[in-house]
Amino acid sequence: MFENLTMAPPDAILGLTDAFKKDPNPNKINLSVGVYQDSTGKTPILESVKKAEEKLLATESNKSYLGIDGLPEYGQAVQRLLFGDALEAGRAVTAQTPGGTGALRVAAEFIKQAQPNATVWCSKPTWANHPSVFEAAGLRVNSYPYIDAEGKGLDFDAMIAALRQVPAGDVVLLHACCHNPTGIDPTPEQWDEIGRVLAERKALPLIDFAYQGFGDGLREDATGLLRLLQSNAELLVCSSFSKNFGLYSERTGALTLVAADPQAAQIALSNVKRCIRANYSNPPKHGAAIVATVLSDEGLTKLWESEVTAMRDRINGMRRLFVDTLKARGVDRDFSFLLPQRGMFSFSGLSPVQVDELRSKHAVYIVGSGRINVAGMTEANMNPLCDAIADVLK
Repeated sequence: MFENLTMAPPDAILGLTDAFKKDPNPNKINLSVGVYQDSTGKTPILESVKKAEEKLLATESNKSYLGIDGLPEYGQAVQRLLFGDALEAGRAVTAQTPGGTGALRVAAEFIKQAQPNATVWCSKPTWANHPSVFEAAGLRVNSYPYIDAEGKGLDFDAMIAALRQVPAGDVVLLHACCHNPTGIDPTPEQWDEIGRVLAERKALPLIDFAYQGFGDGLREDATGLLRLLQSNAELLVCSSFSKNFGLYSERTGALTLVAADPQAAQIALSNVKRCIRANYSNPPKHGAAIVATVLSDEGLTKLWESEVTAMRDRINGMRRLFVDTLKARGVDRDFSFLLPQRGMFSFSGLSPVQVDELRSKHAVYIVGSGRINVAGMTEANMNPLCDAIADVLK
C-alpha cells in the first residue's frame, strides 16, 4: 500500500520553519511561523504560567482522564473571557480542544453532522490551514473578498456584497481580531452590518479567535464577537491560548457554541461530544489547568493581563520601527499602511518573487503570500531585515 504514495508537499508555513532550521546562515531571520518572540528573539514562558504551574504541582492529585468536553472550570473561564456578562446563562457551552486548530476541526465535524451540505465561506486571503481543516471533514469551501486591490485595507463593500449572496444554512468564517494574514479588522460599525447580513441570510457565524489581547486589549478585541451576538442567536467560537498565554506546545484551545436557549445548547453539546469521542476521545489537561488556575486567581489574572499588554505593546512597537527603518533606508514604497494593522501579522505586499529572493539571497524567511510575523522582529534583526527588503525592492 505505501509503495503507491508520493511525497506530500511541505506545509506552506511549517515547511518554511523546517527549511529555516536547516539553513546554515548564522544571520538568518524567521518571520514565517506565528510564534511570539521577545526582544531577544526567544519565545518566553510567561511568569503567570510558571506561578500557575507551581500551584498545580503542589495541589494536583491525579492524572485521570478528563471528561469528553474537558475541565469544567476551564470552560467557564473561557466563556468569561469571551463574553464577560453579555450572554444569558446557559446559552453557551464550551468543549476544551487540542489547540485552536483542534477547535476548528471539531467545529468542522459538528457542522458536517448538523448541516451536511453546508459550504464554509472563508475570507480571501485567510490562514493557509483553514480550507484544509474544513475539507478534511468533507465540507465544501468557498471564499468572499476581504482585502482591497492595493493590499492595504479592507474592501468592505465587496465583502458585504458577497455575504449577501451566501445561501441559508452555510457557514461564514470570521476572524474575531488580528486578521491572519492581513492584520486588517472591521470597525465596530462594520461588525454590526456583518452580523445583520448573516442573520438575514440565516448563515452560521464561525469565529476564529486566536489572538485575543494582541489587537487593542482583551475586552476590546471581543468587540466583533459581541456585536455578532446582537443579531445572531447561534454561533461557533474557536479560541486558542497558544499566543496570549504562550502555551504553544500545550495545545490549549476551546470550541464554544452559542444557541438560542439552554436546551438547544445542551443538545448541540451532546453532538459536539460525539464528534470528539470519535476523534481524540478527550483532551489533555495541563494547559487547560494552567489557564483555569490563572483566570480564577485575581493576582495571577492581573499579572497575566500585564504580560499580554507587554507583548501587544512590543509587537506594535516593532511594526512602527519596521516602517520607520524602511523609510530611513530610502525605500520608495510607502509602508505606513502597516501601522493601523493589528496582531502578530502584517500583509507586506511583497510579491512571491521578492519573497523567494529574500530567502535565497538574505536568509529571510516569510510566507509566500508576503505575510510577515511582526512578533519575530527585534531591534537586533531590524536593520539587516530592512536592508534585505530594500535590496529586493530595487
